[in-house]
Amino acid sequence: MVSISHQGFFGIMALLIILSSCSTSRQLSSNSNGEWQSLFNGKNLDHWTVKIHHYDVGDNHGETFRVRDSVIQVRYDQYEGPFNDRFGHLYYDTPYSYYHLVVEYRFVGELHPGAPSYTLKNSGVMFHSQDPRTMLKEQDWPISVEMQFLAGIEPGKSRPTGNMCSPGTNVEFEGKVDPRHCINSTSDTYYGDQWVRAEAVILGDSLITHIVNGDTVLQYSHPTIGGGVVKRYDPKIKIDRQALKTGFIALQSEGQPIDFRKVELLNLEGCMDENAKNYRPHYIKSNPSSCEY
Repeated sequence: MVSISHQGFFGIMALLIILSSCSTSRQLSSNSNGEWQSLFNGKNLDHWTVKIHHYDVGDNHGETFRVRDSVIQVRYDQYEGPFNDRFGHLYYDTPYSYYHLVVEYRFVGELHPGAPSYTLKNSGVMFHSQDPRTMLKEQDWPISVEMQFLAGIEPGKSRPTGNMCSPGTNVEFEGKVDPRHCINSTSDTYYGDQWVRAEAVILGDSLITHIVNGDTVLQYSHPTIGGGVVKRYDPKIKIDRQALKTGFIALQSEGQPIDFRKVELLNLEGCMDENAKNYRPHYIKSNPSSCEY
């Protein structure tokens, strides 16, 4: 279980009240004093690291991840032959524990030939991920939790986005460990190439909340290492039942072209001493070592 201060407990309770409304982002923003940081500079992939299945860490095979017109594009036009399970992820180089993440995405183009059918209009953002430098060359997925992005395929057939998938992990849903690899959200279905705003409020190894276009669509808790799906990993890294309290953020590539135009983060962990120069009222996780006087 997470250990939090008395002040942090009331911060989490206040956040839970906020999350019960559909104006989560506006309320958190109003309390953050402009502390949002853009993880993507709009120009290049500085401070990001690529890991693609079958390739060494740092090898951006076929320029899978690229920046064009201030957008991170995921493309496969330089791939030769079939997809061959070349699942990839673009990792931000700083790990986080307590934070509010915003990603805006849109699906474009056609599924690359040979990519699994389930990856059609399918992508996501991983969090609490293992460091890509700890992944073996033939490891297919990072041990992590995923906020899965989907788009509608058949008119009138529901296909929610903002779901939870759990490569190499387990979570608790509705009060108990849920064995499903993916848990659907309650979001609307979004078709075509429209931009969608996806948010995740991540509180260490306690509560995680998914928000899509301003609506809270899924909540679960207590992520731990465990479960299946991930293959050919280093057994020293996959320590089952270990709580996932922190980790890396990664944008996904699995055969479907996609654009990301915004990746922003509000850190919810910091100095909670009101006498410190860097105290911020939106913090809910105390980090006394960060205080400046």
